[in-house]
Amino acid sequence: MSAHIVKVLDSFYITHDVKCFVVEKPAGYDFIPGQATEVSINIPEWKNQMRPFTFTCLRSKEYLEFMIKIYQDHDGVTNMLGKTNAGAELIINDVFGAIQYKGPGVFIAGGSGITPFIAIFRELYKNKQMEENKLIYSNKTSDDVILGNELSKMLKKNFINLFTRQNVIGYVGKRIDRNYLIENIVDFNQNFYVCGTSEFVKSITGYLINLGVNPDSLVIED
Repeated sequence: MSAHIVKVLDSFYITHDVKCFVVEKPAGYDFIPGQATEVSINIPEWKNQMRPFTFTCLRSKEYLEFMIKIYQDHDGVTNMLGKTNAGAELIINDVFGAIQYKGPGVFIAGGSGITPFIAIFRELYKNKQMEENKLIYSNKTSDDVILGNELSKMLKKNFINLFTRQNVIGYVGKRIDRNYLIENIVDFNQNFYVCGTSEFVKSITGYLINLGVNPDSLVIED
């Protein structure tokens, strides 16, 4: 495994608990949109504490970008990342990940599970290939939506927000369940991209397979 020490060029919160990190891009370093790497903080007590985070920038950019949910309720890696700012150093490793674009379809994301899809959408939008894709994005409240304005600009009417703990006029206030999928997806003979917590992915993929989706058409993290 090759490790690269990279400097944090910028860091800022994009929601109340999600922080964006812009870091140096090592020479020759590349990824496929949707992929991730393991990241740690380059200080003695944290450098071996690696966690997986997804690239969210266009692969053509001269920097790398991550959007990371910060958990302040315990003294873990993301809590420390919440205190990490421009000028600090991170360690990034080899690229990995099974999530990548395989053609038009329905993207279903829960919370910070949107992050693998951001680089995919940005690439498709740049190449004017967004029209046949749809995003169903579930969050607890509207305050938890990551990049809502940008996603709305890219996907337009194909961007659907659901809030599980808040009723907002004009938006659906419910969870994604089997009935919701039946009511809102016309064609189950297409690609489905699913990312979120392990329970979220397990339940959504279970519903989809039950509704006749070919397992080979499901794109999830292994």
